[in-house]
Amino acid sequence: MKASVYIATSLDGFIARTNGDVDWLQGSSRGGGEDYGYEGFMASVDALVMGRNTFEKVLTFDRWPYGSKRVVVLSHHSLDIPTELASSVEASSSDPTELLSSLEQQGIGHVYIDGGKTVQSFLRAGLIDELIITRIPRLIGDGIPLFGALDRDVVLKHIGTQSYDSGLVQSRYEVVQSAA
Repeated sequence: MKASVYIATSLDGFIARTNGDVDWLQGSSRGGGEDYGYEGFMASVDALVMGRNTFEKVLTFDRWPYGSKRVVVLSHHSLDIPTELASSVEASSSDPTELLSSLEQQGIGHVYIDGGKTVQSFLRAGLIDELIITRIPRLIGDGIPLFGALDRDVVLKHIGTQSYDSGLVQSRYEVVQSAA
């Protein structure tokens, strides 16, 4: 099983404002119509795992961006899943290791991990294989960081970086090991 992160951050490393707002992402691509590899990435993904806060934020978007792709929302509280998403969205309170093991047993081969706390917990558990991080040329000063405290170093191998005319810079890393 492969677990990947595909996420955007401000240049100062935040994925959202302190209140969870991502308004600073609007207009980031400056109208070029470029998808920054997202469609190809999504085509390679069998399922998504995200945290409750990310799920609730995505529900405020104009449209559900994942189509009928399977989505597992991590939450230890009851979760209101809109009727129109009930066939593809489910809640789970499993820990990262249990969840990935269960998904793998169900034939899932590639999982997209999304949301700050979720990415951090999967990194701490040593379960992330790949990080694709798109840096937006904007400083927001404060917010929710992509990375939090770790109990050990995570060694990465740089696979490549691409810059776009819009100013966005996307880097891909392979997680080599979690060093003790």
